[in-house]
Order: sequence, then structure tokens, then C-alpha cells
Amino acid sequence: MTDETVDFALTRALEAILFAADAPLSLTEITRHVGERGDLLPTLRALATSYEPRGLNLVERGGKWQFQTAPDLGHFLRTSRETVKKLSRAGVETLAVIAYHEPVTRPEIEEIRGVAVSGGTIDVLMEAGWVRPAGRRETPGRPLQYATTPEFLAHFNLSSRRDLPGMADLKAAGLLDREPPRELPLPLGGREE
Repeated sequence: MTDETVDFALTRALEAILFAADAPLSLTEITRHVGERGDLLPTLRALATSYEPRGLNLVERGGKWQFQTAPDLGHFLRTSRETVKKLSRAGVETLAVIAYHEPVTRPEIEEIRGVAVSGGTIDVLMEAGWVRPAGRRETPGRPLQYATTPEFLAHFNLSSRRDLPGMADLKAAGLLDREPPRELPLPLGGREE
């Protein structure tokens, strides 16, 4: 058996496992299926590249791999009209604080935003599948922490949180009209809900 045959066999195995998976798979989960076969990342990346021009794409989101419909073909799969729900300004700001500062507690969100966060705002983000509880902070009162989910990354087409826009990007897009307070690294000022 040549190295080329082994690579082809591994590529086929990875393709089959990822296609049949009912949820995105981490490298550890993939290794459980194919066994220890060296570094799987180059093979996964080569497989992803081979699928780029096709109707299905292999993507990595939050350290997990999955097949998804190519973004330009999604409209063929919609059988009913989607109801678009707009996220409130408070929801957008709360989601941004969580994404940029995770894990973060409700009091920290309130400190950054400058206003109280209603329980409903976080509930809406959790119902959308974009935010999840992320344990408790080891401080007095042990407040609950929040973090984003792989669904958040997928919805906003991000490979990881590192792909979130930085301050320079936000300023260039005209989304910042003033400098944020120096002690806060986010451009989120206090606003009324």
C-alpha cells in the first residue's frame, strides 16, 4: 500500500464520516472513528478545498467540521418563506458584549452597556441558539457566565471568534461615531433599552 493509497483511503473515510454525522465533529471525535492516523488537519483542509466549487462545502466552525450547503445555493432549499425577526438594539449590544468578552456575567454586561440587561434579552439570545450558559464565576455570589455557541459562528459565517471585526474595521464601516471609554475595549456605550 502506497502513501497515496493511504491518503485516498483516509480522505474517503473522513468524507463518509462527516457526511453521515448528525452534528459537527471535533478532531477528537473524528479520530475516534478513523483511529490514530497522524495529523488529520492537512487531509481535512485538502478535502475542504476540493469541495469549495461544489454544492456542498466542508467547513470548520469553532473547531468542529461539518458539511453544509454552499452559501449561494441555500435559496434552492427553502420551501417556505422565512420569518425574519429583528433583534432589538439591546439584544444586538448584549450579543456583541458576550461575543467579544466571553465568558461574561450579567453584571459585566450591564457595566459595559451602562444599563440593566433584562432577563428577556438573554433568553431571546439563548432561544436563537447563539448564547449558552458557560459555568459560574468563582467570585462571591458565583454569577452565571455566558458565551457564544457554534450556531452563533455558523449564523454569522465565522470560523472562530477571531474573525469578529476589530475596532479599525468598525470605524472603517462607519459604525463608530465616537471613541469608546478607555477602560472598555468595546465600542458599546450605555444606551436605554
